[in-house]
Amino acid sequence: MNAARSAASAGGSTGRPVLRVRDLEVRFAVKREGLFSKPAQLHAVDGVSFDVAPGRTLGLVGESGSGKSTTALAAARLIPARAGQVEIDGTDILTLEGEPLRQHRRTVQFIFQDPYSSLNPRLRASEIVREPLDRLGIDSPAERANRVSELFRDVGLRPEQQRLFPHQFSGGQRQRLGIARALASRPRLVICDEPVSALDVAVQAQILNLLRRLQREHGLTYLFISHDLGVIQHMCNEVAVMYTGRIVEQAPRVRLFTNPLHPYTKALLSSVPSADPARDTRSERILITGDPPSPIDPPSGCRFASRCPIAVDRCRRETPMLADHEPGHRVACHRVGVPIAARPVQSA
Repeated sequence: MNAARSAASAGGSTGRPVLRVRDLEVRFAVKREGLFSKPAQLHAVDGVSFDVAPGRTLGLVGESGSGKSTTALAAARLIPARAGQVEIDGTDILTLEGEPLRQHRRTVQFIFQDPYSSLNPRLRASEIVREPLDRLGIDSPAERANRVSELFRDVGLRPEQQRLFPHQFSGGQRQRLGIARALASRPRLVICDEPVSALDVAVQAQILNLLRRLQREHGLTYLFISHDLGVIQHMCNEVAVMYTGRIVEQAPRVRLFTNPLHPYTKALLSSVPSADPARDTRSERILITGDPPSPIDPPSGCRFASRCPIAVDRCRRETPMLADHEPGHRVACHRVGVPIAARPVQSA
């Protein structure tokens, strides 16, 4: 596969992506059980590849422990990667060290999950937003003050709130403060790691709409991590589904939600509850039994095989490769197209 075709299949764009990840691996050393036991490693991310096109949003979705956040942290160089490439605008940041890495950090910023613990409680709000500008030497002191005021206005915070400390803000306001801090350095890529999961539902909608507005106004590119399929459907142009450190399916949002191909994706979508009782009684649910395999000693073949209702011997022997099933829709499964028996949802 040539480079242009590879980029198109991975990210759905023929232009140069803002973020290009290839064969990313992250492993963590595990404490030995005994003095003479062999050292073990936890396979957190195992050969992940994707692209994010300019001005677009790619969602990473999957259950807890699937490797979503670890992938994002490695892409931002906040944890070390064992292997692979992470290119931002064509520069492989995994090869950078020292001052080049420090200067390149302005191009990638993080919005963290918990607005309560991600802000320095000893700094005033204006200092929190200004800190990236000071540390990276961006703009003059006067321009930094103007930039902070501009960001407060953009995220819906009042000018007089610049003097407050984080504990004087509500949860939603703290997350707005975190968003302002992330945008201070004018990044090319913003990684949103479960940015609304710690907030009330009504506040979640406000923050999500704010993120979408800021993306339109500033041409931002998002890598969006969430376990909430409703949030992913609202925010993302394209969705990658992760399971035990690997991407098992990737497609444009509408195609993934209307025509999922991987058994795990089908089970995820069938588990989404509905507020409409009539819809729930008409729908069918795919139940997954058992637990995910150990990331310390992953099995050969498909890692979903032990829980998959349509798995055959080949699934346990051969690892399915993530490949185009149709243009822009990639899936890693030997049994694409085989129907899955589902159970009707019983009405209460």
